[in-house]
Amino acid sequence: MTVSDAWVKAAPTGMTGAFGTIANTAPRDVTLVAASTDAAHRAELHETVAGSSGQPAMRAKDGGFTIPAGGSLTLRPGADHIMLMDLAAPLRAGDDVTVTLTFSDHSTLDVTARVKDFSGANESYVGTPSAAAGAGH
Repeated sequence: MTVSDAWVKAAPTGMTGAFGTIANTAPRDVTLVAASTDAAHRAELHETVAGSSGQPAMRAKDGGFTIPAGGSLTLRPGADHIMLMDLAAPLRAGDDVTVTLTFSDHSTLDVTARVKDFSGANESYVGTPSAAAGAGH
């Protein structure tokens, strides 16, 4: 597994998203099942779906993201992403964040992602209302 173009959206508090492209060079499908980082108290795999009002809404992705053998998964704003929740400290443009990815074969991969300013993909969060406060990532 390799990751390219990894980045995290700058945020002063609350939550934000991590993005990039994960390539599976293995001869079998592999599923991204979890992520973790010291930058946030919790990290979740999220997908973006149409909400009840037709606007994009994000929610936890049950079962993770399967990356086909020889294929890739692009995590991007407004689509599939890693949600960093309850940030441990402000994330400022230019900072680096290490995110550990865990796969279905029990392998892990540490990824260094650069923090960038980004003002888009302000989906709502489908889940607990308190988790949605300040979600705009």
